Amino acid sequence: MADSIDDGGEFARQAAMARDMGSPFVAQVLEAARRHIAMAPRTAARIAAWPGDRMADAVALRVNGALHALARRGVTPALTALYRELAGDFDAAIGEALAQQDAMIAEWLNGPPQTNEVGRSAAIWAALMTAARDMDLPFELLELGSSAGLNLNLMRYGYDLGGVRGGDPASPVQLRPQWRGPSPQSAEVRILAARGADLDPLDIREAQARERLTAFVWADDRQRAARLAAAIAIAEAHPPRIDRADAADWIEARLAEPQAEGVARAVFHSIVMQYLPMERRERVRATIEAAGARATAQRPLAWIAFEWDKARDCAGLTLTRWPGGIARRLADCQAHGAWIDWQGG
Repeated sequence: MADSIDDGGEFARQAAMARDMGSPFVAQVLEAARRHIAMAPRTAARIAAWPGDRMADAVALRVNGALHALARRGVTPALTALYRELAGDFDAAIGEALAQQDAMIAEWLNGPPQTNEVGRSAAIWAALMTAARDMDLPFELLELGSSAGLNLNLMRYGYDLGGVRGGDPASPVQLRPQWRGPSPQSAEVRILAARGADLDPLDIREAQARERLTAFVWADDRQRAARLAAAIAIAEAHPPRIDRADAADWIEARLAEPQAEGVARAVFHSIVMQYLPMERRERVRATIEAAGARATAQRPLAWIAFEWDKARDCAGLTLTRWPGGIARRLADCQAHGAWIDWQGG
């Protein structure tokens, strides 16, 4: 059964990616899950009959998130001990959890990973500084695939970007990615409004939503877990504005609305496009480019994308600015924002 559910190598490839990204624990979890998935027949059957691209849909990471959630719930003591110690008999603990919690794991597969990784805000902020230097206007932010909206609060985080400071120096969320390449040029980023959309947004006030976000943080990355907890506390005090909507429909509606003179619009998204059907991706692109064609110096538009490269060895940070349609590759980034290799365009 392991071969039938992973004949494309999704679990093996995701395990290798996790190891390369500094998470040997998650790599071992995924490898053990692959070996013992037959002990969870409902889950195995769902994966074997998966209707789409299992790698693009991050099916292996969905299983990993389910196991982390179970460990945190404490319903399978051996699994909880494995996650607490970050070491032990992976095969025994994960095999037991798969056998005992098959129904829960199969149901968990219904939703995509909801990392809502705030570490990516550092790259988005660096792109906004670049756009602000060119535009010298305050921003109205529009985010696609907002999840719980934690990155809509990016103005409430502090940043050290290669020695260039920004954001809120007193924030409990301080982002200091490992910086490679030249430092970005500093510019003041002023945010007037921030609004996002998600097909199935998470309400940070609900315990189930907080559990799902926490479960998708890799268990051996304690720093990310602490950062997430601090970002959740900020979101509880400053609830982000998120609409339940299809990304393509929503961005068409937002960019059709009148734009105030002297305000720059910035559309941004991070590790979202792979979850959109191709037709939706093309609509999003066409809508943004059409709005860009209408942009003026006093009503400019920026498009910031933080998305996987085709090789999936890093995420590319790009900025396209209108008027002019000037596109720049600003940086290569670790997918969770741990490092940024700045090129600056």
